[in-house]
Amino acid sequence: MLINYIINLKSLKSIKMKIIDIKAFPISFKVPEGTGVRLGIGLAIKRDAVLIKVSTDEGITGWGEAHHGRCPGAIAKLVDTTFKELIVGMDPLSNIHIWEKIYKMQLSSHGMGYASTMALSGLDIALWDIKGKYFNAPIYKLLGGSKKKIPSYAGGIALGWQDPLSLGEEALFHISKGYNAIKLRVGDKVSEDFKRVAQVRKVIPKEIEVLVDANTNYTLKDAQKAMPFYEDHKITWLEEPFPAMEFNNYRKAKSYGNLSFAAGENHFTRYEFSRLIEDDVISYAQPDVSKAGGITELIRIANLMSGWNISINPHTSLTGINMVASIHILASIDNGGFFEGDVTSFNPFRDDMNEVPFKIDKEGYVSPSELPGIGINIDEKFLAKYPLIDGPCYV
Repeated sequence: MLINYIINLKSLKSIKMKIIDIKAFPISFKVPEGTGVRLGIGLAIKRDAVLIKVSTDEGITGWGEAHHGRCPGAIAKLVDTTFKELIVGMDPLSNIHIWEKIYKMQLSSHGMGYASTMALSGLDIALWDIKGKYFNAPIYKLLGGSKKKIPSYAGGIALGWQDPLSLGEEALFHISKGYNAIKLRVGDKVSEDFKRVAQVRKVIPKEIEVLVDANTNYTLKDAQKAMPFYEDHKITWLEEPFPAMEFNNYRKAKSYGNLSFAAGENHFTRYEFSRLIEDDVISYAQPDVSKAGGITELIRIANLMSGWNISINPHTSLTGINMVASIHILASIDNGGFFEGDVTSFNPFRDDMNEVPFKIDKEGYVSPSELPGIGINIDEKFLAKYPLIDGPCYV
């Protein structure tokens, strides 16, 4: 072991790799007519993502995924111009240095704010992909993790605002695939939410955990009415009842009962997660690796939350890159919670990539990829197949 460690130190000293290019690829697909799921933010009619390719002078290429921010072309333009000017020529293995540079130039003052954080997230994932390929190791091993089994729940754009009977049938279908937890979309009229939750609880086994997500669509009055009902129906968490910046509403709603809140999908960097700790409003943290700052920042957020016994349950974005990266993180922290298994009925950004991003075993668990780097290699023919489609993704 000591010999290998010394060899690795020597190899690190000899590295002179440089970034020679960075390129963003905004991609889209239309949701097949009649299959769109309605939830608190609208009806899904198309899906978007921004993939980021980082090239080095050693011939090693890394891929990452930035959240689209409902404006994928703008995120891609930011990467192809400002970010490229900032990082070309830098050492791709110095991901913390690169993170700090972009934070200073784009986040701390006079930058593009959350758009920069999303773009930085995709860039950081790509840098970790390069690092894993350089050292011929999966990301979770570079992070000090282990090949452990991670519990998952049925999530993604599914189990939405629909007829209660069909919702119950869909829940049973996902449970038959191995899931021991499911997430229902609420945030509709509270009376309609109650009908759907009651029907699902009626038909599924008692031991199955049920999570509900309001997608920021509740008012304080809605939450006050809904929380006792959810407690009675053994709901594990109420996710994002309010927009992320409405801190006072979270604090006020905590006094309405003992139901646990989950949030973090729309919080950015460890600084905003620090506020969640200070306000003592969540029991489950849900940072998105493609939004909150990439792998580098999610490890910081996980460490921060660990000191308060708050588990990390990453929000899943759209492509297999985000999904695989989330599993690597969960395999590398001591406060990992659920992996959000994407059970969206139609998602070519999950299914048409060269590698399967995750597999649910019969007990409802996933495990990290053993391939070097992230574990997803992108065929650029795939990118050409799904060009950017302008317009909203939810209506």
